[in-house]
Amino acid sequence: MSEGQRFQLGTIGALSLSVVSSVSIVICNKALISTLGFTFATTLTSWHLLVTFCSLHVALWMKMFEHKPFDPRAVMGFGILNGISIGLLNLSLGFNSVGFYQMTKLAIIPCTVLLETLFFRKKFSRKIQFSLTILLLGVGIATVTDLQLNMLGSVLSLLAVITTCVAQIMTNTIQKKFKVSSTQLLYQSCPYQAITLFVTGPFLDGLLTNQNVFAFKYTSQVVSFIVLSCLISVSVNFSTFLVIGKTSPVTYQVLGHLKTCLVLAFGYVLLKDPFNWRNILGIMVAVIGMVVYSYFCSVETQQKASETSTQLPQMKESEKDPLIAVENGSGVLSDGGAGGVQKTAAPVWNSNKDFQA
Repeated sequence: MSEGQRFQLGTIGALSLSVVSSVSIVICNKALISTLGFTFATTLTSWHLLVTFCSLHVALWMKMFEHKPFDPRAVMGFGILNGISIGLLNLSLGFNSVGFYQMTKLAIIPCTVLLETLFFRKKFSRKIQFSLTILLLGVGIATVTDLQLNMLGSVLSLLAVITTCVAQIMTNTIQKKFKVSSTQLLYQSCPYQAITLFVTGPFLDGLLTNQNVFAFKYTSQVVSFIVLSCLISVSVNFSTFLVIGKTSPVTYQVLGHLKTCLVLAFGYVLLKDPFNWRNILGIMVAVIGMVVYSYFCSVETQQKASETSTQLPQMKESEKDPLIAVENGSGVLSDGGAGGVQKTAAPVWNSNKDFQA
């Protein structure tokens, strides 16, 4: 099996793990929050991250992956930013209507595209932009109902979108810059995320629910669902970093909207949630957008791979023949100045970032 085929299988596996684990934890948390009345989402997330860190620490002790320390300031900043983005998303949901919160989540994709275009010079073809538009339209039809605006909620939503976009872009960038795996990055950043949410979680949950998480009556059923939620979260957190590392922040957001459609469908089938023609139409349009997006990403990835494969033999040939190298502008030119400094034209590498999580 070639390296490209192994990468594709790894990407498919990461996407599948992300979908299954995310849908599972949503169903579990919905039972925990709606049925059992445990509404402390931010505190629960901090427990998720603590369990994830402990699980990874055991995996490290069992030598299932290698610990690779890198820039501690980058890790700390990244971990704290991730924690803040989660808190802001929860606050956005608390101070806005459900419809406006869904609009906030929809805004993450165009914001990510804008940031990557401005700061990373990444180009999104019109085909990709068109498919993303179809996707967002479908998810909007399926999920957005009321749009009640207020100043505080709007500011919180704006901050939530920006911090989420930057955090997800950093997830991809850090893995590539420092050559670390998703497991290594998650292991080092988890403590900072967990501490940020563990400290702020009870305060935010109290602000949103007017209840004290420490005064809640923890029955055996509540504890069982909390433990199950924490165990599933290990897979959710791992697959999130894995998907973004193997693909991109934009693809991860596309996958997130697929999860939203699946959650709506499972909610109707398993939990008998209300379902209407808007939900059905929106899910159908969103699925079409996802299929078109996946197709265009696959085509562009194959095109870039073929271009790279044709360029490599030419580069090797130019290295063998000095005359060809000079004609192509990639030969080594001797500077006639003092010291005889040699100048070499830097190679230009085309990074494939269109197809990501």
